[in-house]
Amino acid sequence: MRIIPAIDLINGKCVRLTQGDYNSEKIYNSNPVDVAKSYEDAGLKYLHLVDLDGARTGKVVHWKILEKIAATTSLKIDFGGGIKTDADAELVFRSGASQLTAGSIAVENPELVCDWINRYGSEKIILGCDVREGRIATSGWTAGSELNIADYMNHFISAGAKYTISTDVSKDGMMAGPAFGWYEHLVQSFPTMKIIASGGIRSLTDLHELSSAGLEGAILGKALYEGALSLKQLSDLC
Repeated sequence: MRIIPAIDLINGKCVRLTQGDYNSEKIYNSNPVDVAKSYEDAGLKYLHLVDLDGARTGKVVHWKILEKIAATTSLKIDFGGGIKTDADAELVFRSGASQLTAGSIAVENPELVCDWINRYGSEKIILGCDVREGRIATSGWTAGSELNIADYMNHFISAGAKYTISTDVSKDGMMAGPAFGWYEHLVQSFPTMKIIASGGIRSLTDLHELSSAGLEGAILGKALYEGALSLKQLSDLC
């Protein structure tokens, strides 16, 4: 299972929110490049980079930080937040992302995302499937949709999608454990998808349980910032 540390960006700084609430912003570091380098130095290979300003405004904001991290580390970066157009997708890949996460745009313009899967390849596009109270959450989790989750997932699977990141928003930033039942449901319901868990991870036990459940990867942020998990532990695990 991939171990994927996260860097969430607001005003160019590393922050964490709780349950997607922008009013709960807590700044942990003002230099995301240094944080990314520390992950690489610990032997980690992946990075989940989230442009929260972009997610909120609907336009990629922090592509220069992506560019600098990609230029100064060998991390394989998936980037999400504010990707709405062909130009945004091209900018993100040109700036060094290995994958992009299509979140709100997959709800608003699914055929564009299907075109990206066809154009860039299924290895390059990650489908966002973040849920709040059983509904797909969009716009930096500030809005919701009435989409049926099975219909949503199956539409993209038929287009060739292979990866999805899913967060139960109620778990995000709470460090009370992931939504194990939800991930087991996804794994069983969509066996061809490589599912990446995000939200609530607090311990090595959580990571082992997610791995045993068949998850492709696990994203963690606050557990690292708050010291519940150390880079040494993750390095040893990898």
